[in-house]
Amino acid sequence: MLSVPISSFGRTIITPIQVSGRFGLFVLRSLKGFIYPPVKIRLIFQQLEFVGNRSLSIILLAGAMVGGIFGFQLGEIFRIFGAESMIGAAAGFALSRELAPLVGGFLVTGRAGSSMAAEIASMRVNEQIDAMRVMSVNPYSYLVAPRILASAIMLPILSVFFVVAGVLAAFLVGVVWYQIDVADFISKIEWVVAPKDLVMGAEKGVAFGLIFSTISCYQGFYASGGAKGVGRATTVAVVTSYVSLLVADYVITYLQYSFTQ
Repeated sequence: MLSVPISSFGRTIITPIQVSGRFGLFVLRSLKGFIYPPVKIRLIFQQLEFVGNRSLSIILLAGAMVGGIFGFQLGEIFRIFGAESMIGAAAGFALSRELAPLVGGFLVTGRAGSSMAAEIASMRVNEQIDAMRVMSVNPYSYLVAPRILASAIMLPILSVFFVVAGVLAAFLVGVVWYQIDVADFISKIEWVVAPKDLVMGAEKGVAFGLIFSTISCYQGFYASGGAKGVGRATTVAVVTSYVSLLVADYVITYLQYSFTQ
């Protein structure tokens, strides 16, 4: 009678430890894959194009929409105090430090991260990864390392485009809807938004790129169960990445404010 609850309790304790250990080994082997054998430049550029160029349009659209919404919402608040000219400064500060890397990370995870998980998972269930090992091809160097490196490089760059699109949208809202003077709008941005704000956003972009790409590749790499397993790995990769990005965002924000105060 006691064997069932004891075994269930044991699985509850052991399973997270096994998953953590396997994920840790995956990360170490992926890091080794950057060096030996060296990652091919061709594969890196392919992933840079896939993660960056193909995500640019949705990043610009989302940045413009978020910036425009910020312009309207903040404009109504600042109008109470007669400070409508602060719309651009507030939008630029929030976008550069927080919204651009986080929302951009969500969008790129949904587009590129899910594709990474599905593609690698398909190769796993079709035994293509095992075939690569037979042909003395390191799957970590060939499949995983280029995707992680490209994500860490492109996400901060995409965050910058997100900020630019958002500030331009807030500018249009401020000038057209609230009749803000252009020079006053720009001067307030220069007063409030500093280069370090963009640097902080870029730091988050690098971290978020590493996180979502590693999780997506890991879920795909250890998928099983045929087509159903591919779908399950893709779903788990995206959901886990979203939660991990939120947790990492809080931790990184706390550390950034702690070291800059």
